[in-house]
Formats: sequence, C-alpha cells, structure tokens
Amino acid sequence: MTLKESLTELLTPAVEGAGFFLEEVIPTNPGNHRIITCVVDGLKPLNLDEVTVVSRIISELLDETTLVDGAFTLEVTSPGVDRPITKRRHWEKNLTRIITSTFNDGTTLTARLTELRDEDATFVENIKGRMKTHIVVLADIKRAHAEVEFNRKDEE
Repeated sequence: MTLKESLTELLTPAVEGAGFFLEEVIPTNPGNHRIITCVVDGLKPLNLDEVTVVSRIISELLDETTLVDGAFTLEVTSPGVDRPITKRRHWEKNLTRIITSTFNDGTTLTARLTELRDEDATFVENIKGRMKTHIVVLADIKRAHAEVEFNRKDEE
C-alpha cells in the first residue's frame, strides 16, 4: 500500500466523523522536507473555523502515526473551483451552477444544472437569450467542472 493510500485509510474515518469528506491526500517531498496536503470538502463550502477543526483532527492523527517519519508540514485545503465533478455529492453540491461537461464522444456542453436524478440530469443552456433544455445521462459525461460565476443574484 502506498503512503497516499495508507494516509487516506487512516484519516478518512476521523474526517468523516467530523462531518466532512476527505477528497484527497497528497504527500510530497520537495527538497529535504515533507508536505502532506489534505483536500477536505463538506456539504457546503468550508469556513475558516471548520478548516481549523479538521486541521487539528488530521494533525493529531499524523502526530500519533508511524506512517510519517520526521518533520512535515500539514496543509489542509478545500477543493478549488477547477476540481472535477466526479461523485454524486459533487453533482448535488453544484446544483444550480453552470457546468462544463465533456462527453465520452468528445462533444461539450456548458449549461446550468437545474435538476439531478439517479441516472440523468437536466441542464439549461442560454443561447443568445433563448433557453434550451438538455436531458443528459450522467454516465455519458467523461469530465465535468463548475464554472466561476460572479454576481449571482441568488447568492448575494
């Protein structure tokens, strides 16, 4: 088992027990120093207090384990806006957002996710002020990510 897999196995139960999701653990060794980056997400974007709580939980576990020898720097971060949508909860979290999807056949669609069902989703595309609805089978999507939107009326 790799260090990444071992750390993920160690940290996931505690992070989930605190109400968050451990998206990824990235151990790196730039120069003579080790950095362990933990990407943590929640049902909503994490605030600074929540990042502090989960950082303490992860730090305590790493201090107690023999998986990491010597000094290290712990970085706890939330997923960036360019993070791919890969899991059901990612789709749920991005409901009402504009999503760029690349399909298995290479075509793309950039449209607002308006409804999510078990096997498919409804996207609404704005083409020069005219709305076009697309029903998309989720299994047909190869890659997807949310677009950055500034000045969304429903989030002010």
